[in-house]
Amino acid sequence: MLSSPTIIIEPGRKPKTYLADLWRYRDLMILFVKRDFTARYKQTILGPLWHFIQPALTTTVSFLLFNVVARIGTNGVNPVLFQMCGIIIWNYFASCLTNTSNTFIANAGIFGKVYFPRLVSPISVVISQLIQFGIQLLLLLGTMTFFALRGEAFPINLNWLLIPVVLLMMAGMGLGMGILISSVTTKYRDLTVLIGFGVQLLMYASAVNYPLSELARLADSHPGLYLAVKWNPLAAMVEVFRNAMLGGAIPWGALGYSACWMALLLTVGVWMFSRVERTFMDTV
Repeated sequence: MLSSPTIIIEPGRKPKTYLADLWRYRDLMILFVKRDFTARYKQTILGPLWHFIQPALTTTVSFLLFNVVARIGTNGVNPVLFQMCGIIIWNYFASCLTNTSNTFIANAGIFGKVYFPRLVSPISVVISQLIQFGIQLLLLLGTMTFFALRGEAFPINLNWLLIPVVLLMMAGMGLGMGILISSVTTKYRDLTVLIGFGVQLLMYASAVNYPLSELARLADSHPGLYLAVKWNPLAAMVEVFRNAMLGGAIPWGALGYSACWMALLLTVGVWMFSRVERTFMDTV
């Protein structure tokens, strides 16, 4: 009697095979995206409207604090749109980072029962967050239309083609940092407490609420602070997105610099993730 074929799953897989597995399980990835969307809005009163309310309120507070009280300039750009652009692209990165940083802990029950490429889970989170970004982008376009009807000009040019590029790079950075943190927190649980605080601090160091040109005034008095923000790849991506949307000059050098950082973070993150997934059930 012939025995049935057996599939042996081994922890030491080649990268090429692992990528093939990700593509093979793409239907599961789509299912996870639908699950995340349904779980997020199933027991809410306003549902996706929260994605309009949150950036609108945050923009209002940021405008009052940074542009009215602190009187920080925006290089001639409408301050409301300046704040909203930074907040929307940052929200996408922060959501990707926060929701992928607990991948092993949040999915320990599933990971311990059935096999599938573990990267399917964090990648599905990054994809599902695109829904939030799309809703908030509609808010930004609506606000731009409102100010355009009041006489302000917003050039629509080829720089808008950079928006998907920036979004992809932000997704890569959020995924890379998130799975790297997730790999560490499987062993050191208390580090999860620092994630929310760290993301908030990183926001202020990423030029979300102020232009990099304004920070240049601190180059002499606070050179360390100035250099930390200047060489922050996230600050460069926020600046590129804002300038692409509102018609500013595109810092191409910063775009390439941030692309190198994204590649590095993804490489290190996936390498660490693949090492931890082999034995994480012994520590989670």
